[in-house]
Amino acid sequence: MKPAGIIGIVLIVIGIIALAYGGITYTKREKVLDLGPLQATAEKQKTIPFPPVLGGICLVGGIVLVIVGTRKS
Repeated sequence: MKPAGIIGIVLIVIGIIALAYGGITYTKREKVLDLGPLQATAEKQKTIPFPPVLGGICLVGGIVLVIVGTRKS
């Protein structure tokens, strides 16, 4: 598969995630206390908001790239 097709598939996945969930959520571990051998960490959830319009654009752009990437030249 051509690189355009692979990028298209990645854009389709990002577009579906954006439309279904409204963003990408991940957990980040942060060091809260560090006193020599004693350490304390906290897990914080962070969200990258993704507007639905941008998700739709990624989805359509991904479909176009997959079609272009699969054409024989």
